[in-house]
Amino acid sequence: MRVPALLLLAALVGSCGEVAAARPGTLRVVATTGMVADLARVIGGDEVDVIALMGPGVDPHVYKASALDLDRLRSARLILYNGLGLEGRMGDLFVKLARKQAVVAVTESVNPARLLEPPELLGHFDPHLWFDVSLWAETTTVVAEALAELDPPHAALFRSRAHAYRQELRALHEEVKRELATIPARRRVLLTSHDAFRYFGRAYDLEVRGLQGISTVNDPGVKDIQEMAELIAKRGIRALFVESSVSPKAIQAVHEWVRQKGHAIRIGGTLFSDAMGDTPPTDTYIGMVRANTRTIVEALR
Repeated sequence: MRVPALLLLAALVGSCGEVAAARPGTLRVVATTGMVADLARVIGGDEVDVIALMGPGVDPHVYKASALDLDRLRSARLILYNGLGLEGRMGDLFVKLARKQAVVAVTESVNPARLLEPPELLGHFDPHLWFDVSLWAETTTVVAEALAELDPPHAALFRSRAHAYRQELRALHEEVKRELATIPARRRVLLTSHDAFRYFGRAYDLEVRGLQGISTVNDPGVKDIQEMAELIAKRGIRALFVESSVSPKAIQAVHEWVRQKGHAIRIGGTLFSDAMGDTPPTDTYIGMVRANTRTIVEALR
């Protein structure tokens, strides 16, 4: 019997709002950002089924969970999120879900002494610690132990993968150091859309300036744009960068203001800050880090 076209279309549309079942025999994990989801996939392997709520180009600072997101979260055996206030609007939701489900911040065991506490955050930590690869390596243990608790038969496998991935990240940390060290000292200034790269600057010896603050909730004003433009003109900085998850309009305004004043300046490229890319190699954490490093080195060296 042929199904009428309208009925078939209705069925397809209806299915778009449903949460697909996890693969048989796997542990359903829902992660917030792409970086956290990548951790779960690397450490969980074929034993987990991972859903990332925030895709490429999505800003976690202002993200609001949809009805479908809520269904996905409730269907999860494990919910992984960055923490430290990154997913600002979802904080209360995680508290409620934790009453019935396993909800884990991957940053929960990172030594607070290694975290940045900018004055403007009024006692809170900067959440962008994945920009220091050596810090991000510390989150692997949290993920492995969370998976092991829910799936004891595969606990040794999760821990083994986490150990191997930590070693890979430590090697990447040294690789990024070597690459960025090739930039002449006077050019080691990174100007970006928002102040997400402080850990990057501390770990790899760059001066970092963001047009917006650590959060992107508030847009930069005319004064912010003028101050960055004056800094560029004063110090002869030759490149500034846009970010994949932040509107480029403000950086473009700085670029235009500086050019009108007769100074040579260019957009050095797009950096992946609060979200990974959607194509290889930037659709993995390691690929994203390498792509950012290459873009910065090519523009500043």
